[in-house]
Amino acid sequence: MSIIRPPAVAGRFYPADEAQCARALKQMFHKAADVQTVAGAIGGIMPHAGWYFSGVTAARTVQALSNATPDVVVIFGAVHVSDLNRASVFDRGAWQTPMGMMPVDEELAAAVVESVVATPNPQAHRFEHSIEVELPFIQHVFGDIAILPVMVRPGSWSAEIGHTVAQAAERLGRRAIYLASTDLTHYGPSYGFEPHGRGGDGLRWAKQVNDRRFLDCVGRMGSEEVVPEAEEHRNACGAGAVAATLAAVTYGGGANSLELSHVTSADVLAATGERSDDAVGYAATVFFCTQAP
Repeated sequence: MSIIRPPAVAGRFYPADEAQCARALKQMFHKAADVQTVAGAIGGIMPHAGWYFSGVTAARTVQALSNATPDVVVIFGAVHVSDLNRASVFDRGAWQTPMGMMPVDEELAAAVVESVVATPNPQAHRFEHSIEVELPFIQHVFGDIAILPVMVRPGSWSAEIGHTVAQAAERLGRRAIYLASTDLTHYGPSYGFEPHGRGGDGLRWAKQVNDRRFLDCVGRMGSEEVVPEAEEHRNACGAGAVAATLAAVTYGGGANSLELSHVTSADVLAATGERSDDAVGYAATVFFCTQAP
């Protein structure tokens, strides 16, 4: 039986109205137009906060991927809800967004589930926002392309999830793009994390030191590094998703990483003259393969 997953956070994280959503996407991609498309792009990292804060950063990742011609977009999501599975696959049906329906690649989902490293569990996705808020960006560039939503809990198994998905995609002849959904350090009194004090010094440390530790692991394509790094330093909420994506994009040939943007919610507020003692980091990164001459 097919399942339709309706929007859970439309109207809060991003517009619920189709016209308003389309207008917001157009504005964000206009601001991201300075990002060049990247030849050989096969994946990336996107943030998943409210569009006001992280939307332009998310648009930068998808803009860099816009010359790709995938059959399916695999989105490895962070897990903010209660889910004990190592990875939960939304294995059938479609996801509804204000921009329309996005079908699930059910054949690819079945191949992944057969491997036993992931569990078919559409219900786990019901209220999780980390994949949902990214889908309209994908639709804006790729239309109603098939997707494979996979929530990945951080652990020693996370990289194996990505490797298995990439193997299944290759076996089925799918050209896939792999996206990781994560935000970075959550710093300040609202998050109970202020190891370097409240205010400017602490916010600078969160961005320039703590976020940078995680992003340096990404730059090294460290699929086995990112989960321990995030567990020790609290600098990514979707480290499992990032590990899976790194493993997927390096499967069968390797890939390179290009960081496109790194900002925080405090940066966004400061640009409008507002101040906050809290900050969440956001990065746009693209992964690409280079062909041998």
